[in-house]
Amino acid sequence: MVGREKELKIRFVPGRCELVEEDVDIPSRRVLITGATGLLGRAVFKEFNENNWNAVGCGYRRAQPRFEQINLLDSVAVHDIIHDFQPHVIVHCAAERRPDVVESQPDAASQLNVAASGNLAKEAAGVGAFLIYISTDYVFDGTSPPYKETDVPNPLNLYGKTKLDGEKAVLENNGDAAVLRIPVLYGEVERLEESAVTVMFDKVQFSNKSANMDHWQQRFPTNVKDVATVCRQLAEKRMQDPSVKGTFHWSGNEQMTKYEMACAIADAFNLPSSHLRPITDCPVVGALRPRNAQLDCSKLEMLGIGQRTPFRAGIKESLWPFLVDKRWRQTVFH
Repeated sequence: MVGREKELKIRFVPGRCELVEEDVDIPSRRVLITGATGLLGRAVFKEFNENNWNAVGCGYRRAQPRFEQINLLDSVAVHDIIHDFQPHVIVHCAAERRPDVVESQPDAASQLNVAASGNLAKEAAGVGAFLIYISTDYVFDGTSPPYKETDVPNPLNLYGKTKLDGEKAVLENNGDAAVLRIPVLYGEVERLEESAVTVMFDKVQFSNKSANMDHWQQRFPTNVKDVATVCRQLAEKRMQDPSVKGTFHWSGNEQMTKYEMACAIADAFNLPSSHLRPITDCPVVGALRPRNAQLDCSKLEMLGIGQRTPFRAGIKESLWPFLVDKRWRQTVFH
């Protein structure tokens, strides 16, 4: 499962340092991850990299020096990296995932979420790579959960529509690809705004000011580490069984509104929550959201695929670096 390559390393000896050439093991299974600089992409890259895969990540604005800088709208660049690297698996995490941004920049969002995804699927088919396209629970209208993979989508907003069109573009260009629909994500963020879950932390922490929290939309917050594990398990299952393809669902199983998430975050850090105010009315600002787009995950579970981190444990691990009052760390972690 591994090959050998030469790598230059600096060796320090008393009085000097020297450059030496050493043999290093290179796993023979190759995976390419798009959007590797993002919240999910970082977790996917780490998961494959730590489990005997030769992982290459690509990004755009934040790519270098760790990842390859690739504009997914540049079909020549996409063709070149895929044909040079010859991946066995491609996990396509890159997307415009913010519903309100998609509404305000529809053409740019469609180019990335639909056109680039279709082209990536075509290039993957050209080298026989298994493509996993990351999609969303927002392809459903949220009126009759839980949703199986065979249920008819009906997106309420443009984000959901572009991701659904992306699914179609992928499967039309590559019938052996997989679509993985997932809900709202959280994890080890670089900044709180990276996730619709973690962005609430400041409102939770600053209890001197009351904060309105949505208590209408039902969400299933899902840890990116769990999604990354599912992607790797799905890839490894596919390498054993070529019939593994099509549409799949994965989700956390704890149902919460944003208000309930905020209260759980407060509880995890022993912070007060009396300043948080539940708002039960349907939101009237921004893109429409489905009330409850719960995903039925039994198809993956029957394949023996899946991992779920309890929300309180996962959110504590994700948010403790952003804790403002350092005194609380004593009570939370000791």
